[in-house]
Amino acid sequence: MPADALHRSATTLLRAWSAPDDDQDRRRSELLDHLSSHPDAIWRTCRHGHLTGSTLVLDSTLTRALFTLHPKIGRWLQMGGHCEPGDEDLRATAAREAHEESGIVGLTLLEGPVDLDIHALECPRGQPNRHLDVRWLAVAPPGAIPRPSDDSPHLRWFRLDRPPADADDSTLRLVRLARSLRSPE
Repeated sequence: MPADALHRSATTLLRAWSAPDDDQDRRRSELLDHLSSHPDAIWRTCRHGHLTGSTLVLDSTLTRALFTLHPKIGRWLQMGGHCEPGDEDLRATAAREAHEESGIVGLTLLEGPVDLDIHALECPRGQPNRHLDVRWLAVAPPGAIPRPSDDSPHLRWFRLDRPPADADDSTLRLVRLARSLRSPE
C-alpha cells in the first residue's frame, strides 16, 4: 500500500475509534496530532516517533496470553512491531506481527483496536524516539503451538491471572482487557 494511503487509513481508524476513557482519548488525540504533523509518522524513520501495531495473543480458552521475551528490551511483551509497505492498515500490521512473532497460523484478531500506548525507546543509533502503539487482542485456534523465530526466540504462555512478573502498567492494562472477555471486572 502506498505510504500516504497507510497514513490516511491510520488517521481514519483513530478518528472513528471510540476511546473507552479520558486517558485513552488523550492518547488518541496525541496520535492524531502526530499523524497530522508528520507525513512519515507510520515509518520507523520518523525521528519524532512512529506508529506501531501490536497484539496480545490469547489461547482459545481465553485464560492464557502468549508473550515474547523481547531480545533487545529483555522483558516479556505482546507481539508487535513496525508498519511495512505491504500492510493494508494498522490492523494488518498487528496481524502480520502477531503471526510472524508467534508462529501461530489462524489467529483471529478481535474487533479493535482495544488500547493505545505511547512509550519512549532508544533506537539502535542511540537517538531517543517513541512508539505510538495501536493494540489489538487475538485468539489462537484450539491446540495452537507457538513457533519461535529469529525475532522471537523465546515464547511463553502466561495465565491471565498471573501475568509476567516484569509486566509494566501498559502490559497489565492489556491483560485486564483480555480478562474482561471472560468476565467483567
